[in-house]
Amino acid sequence: MPKPKILFLFSDTGGGHRSAAEAIMEALELEFPGRFQTEMLDIFREYAPLPFNYAPDIYPRFSKLPRMWEWTYTVSDGKRRMRVFYNFLWPYLRRSLRQLLNEHPAEVIVSVHSLVNTPIMRARVNTNSRFVTVVTDLVSTHAAWYHSGADLVIVPTELAREKALKSGLPDEKIMVIGQPVAERYIQPMPDVNEIRIKNDWQLNIPTVLLVGGGEGMGNLEHFAIEINNAGLKCQLIIIAGRNEKARLMLEQVNWKIPIKIYGFVKNMPEFMHAADILITKAGPGTISEAFIASLPVILFSKMPGQESGNVDYVVNHGAGAWAPEAEIMIAQLRQWLEDPSKMQLVSKNASMLAKPMASRQIARAIAAQVKLSMDNPKKISV
Repeated sequence: MPKPKILFLFSDTGGGHRSAAEAIMEALELEFPGRFQTEMLDIFREYAPLPFNYAPDIYPRFSKLPRMWEWTYTVSDGKRRMRVFYNFLWPYLRRSLRQLLNEHPAEVIVSVHSLVNTPIMRARVNTNSRFVTVVTDLVSTHAAWYHSGADLVIVPTELAREKALKSGLPDEKIMVIGQPVAERYIQPMPDVNEIRIKNDWQLNIPTVLLVGGGEGMGNLEHFAIEINNAGLKCQLIIIAGRNEKARLMLEQVNWKIPIKIYGFVKNMPEFMHAADILITKAGPGTISEAFIASLPVILFSKMPGQESGNVDYVVNHGAGAWAPEAEIMIAQLRQWLEDPSKMQLVSKNASMLAKPMASRQIARAIAAQVKLSMDNPKKISV
């Protein structure tokens, strides 16, 4: 008998969608070894008609226009507005999306991208598959995430649940679980000094980890140089990601403090464990990983719209600070470095927000939907 199949729909419009899907797939295999087939599909790149199939290529450029991004996000964030938008696009999308479902049949379809939900709900007429949305924005969630026809909508925070209710979802379809993160972030870690020795970092000195995301975004070079010039007693670990230009430029700086510069790394959990402070953009995945590592967070950049609430969430819970300008960042670093008790309090607050078992719990919730699909086949009309 073939294994039941779970189809994950994502797109590389930002790194969080892919990593969320991968984390849940990993958790499914850990919780239910060999029980399910899983498949990931970049719905824009592989099935969207022109010009939408270029969305993963356009996104990095569009994300560098914050005012335009914020305007687009705000104007479109409404149930009626999204209905009008999708009604307009549906004749153009219908054929390719029905082709997708015919070519990739599954007992459960899992969406980790907001723009997927309504079109797929329309396309799955007369199929037996169940539909699960895993919301991968932490707090400021767009109306496009929420379709009342979904069988289950999993959200990371109570604030996201409130938006789901306002968008018309019945309470019984909503589960508050957390942000999916990879298993490696919750595994036992080596001793801090062991990690620092392995990576040739300084011992017995406060360690600041500066991360610009996978693409090294957010004016990383400027903040790094300002920290270098501030006379702080710390060492700086910089992760430039795939921003090769930034990495090469930083390697030419005359550093006054201990420094290590990396491109894209795969051992971020160890780096977080061995650091004392994290400076990063306000991405939901990185914030959630920092909570698990009990790291005080300084946020220096955000995507207007979906990441604005992340900043408030961190600051209002005492888990970090918002520092979009270098002088604010330096002042916050200086305060924590000169008064470790304040830094320890922020660390404790961060740990209280951690949801390390979220991926496993999401996996179990999806597995329950597979069972429902197999035990209670139904015809769906949308």
